[in-house]
Amino acid sequence: MRAVLVVNPKATATTAAGRDVLAHALASQVKLDVLETDYRGHAMAAAAQAAVDGADLVVAHGGDGTVNEVVNGLLASGPGGSVPMLGIVPGGSANVFARSLGLPRDPVDATYQLLHAVENGKRRRVGLGRVEPTSPGEAPRWFTFSAGVGWDADVVAEVDRKRGKKASPALYTRVALTQYLKPAHGQPQLTVEIPGMAPVAGLRLVFVSNTDPWTYLGARPIHLNRGTGFDAGLGVFALHSLALPTVVRHLRQAISQKGETRGRKLLRHDDVPGMRITSETPVRVQCDGDLIGERTSVEIASVKHALTVVG
Repeated sequence: MRAVLVVNPKATATTAAGRDVLAHALASQVKLDVLETDYRGHAMAAAAQAAVDGADLVVAHGGDGTVNEVVNGLLASGPGGSVPMLGIVPGGSANVFARSLGLPRDPVDATYQLLHAVENGKRRRVGLGRVEPTSPGEAPRWFTFSAGVGWDADVVAEVDRKRGKKASPALYTRVALTQYLKPAHGQPQLTVEIPGMAPVAGLRLVFVSNTDPWTYLGARPIHLNRGTGFDAGLGVFALHSLALPTVVRHLRQAISQKGETRGRKLLRHDDVPGMRITSETPVRVQCDGDLIGERTSVEIASVKHALTVVG
């Protein structure tokens, strides 16, 4: 088996020693090339080249951003039988996709599980979300666990601006609060169109999930769409109001052990094939915590069995 290990040395929990242990362990079972990323988009380019070169497996060692880049590189030519398999050794702060797959948070434990899966042929097909391109020649953007339009994308943009600081749940919480307190936090007005359903207008934010939990706050999972998973369609969670009582109500529901969100000002569906989100003014869009720009129309699709994951 030919494999490529893509390492983000700047990720929260990656170290040179950990990289060497991982590379040595993998090299005992596969023919291995190792690449360290040094610019944004490097992991995507490396994964795309690995697919062109006929690699069987690409292992991402980094956070959710690194994994997202690798996935988008693997699927640069679309899903199909020639796409290399994906392996993950978590190295970030949240590691949402890896944890949703049931992988250990500890890189050493995750490496052991990956080696065991490679040796025993343990793998699974997972569905992904895809933000469709808006112009000819533009590539779609795949996401593994979430996409968002509005407030959370604004949070991602501000965290990205503070790139010199270490990403952490505390940083995201502070930035989310700051963005919420801005006078324009209630704008823009969003409309969601789901196939087979009447359009819903007057929404203030839209979260789209490919799995549950939506994310983690430290060790605590945050549930928005309990019925969403890698074998089903997408979940949508959207609010008509960002008034403090509404936000607090749904936050308490999301972090509770039951994690069942409901309310009069909530639009929620757990298994939809796709949706179109529109706004009269440009709004930010994020995929897996990575800002992809501003749009007035966002088409999102669920693609089942899009990728094979080892583990």
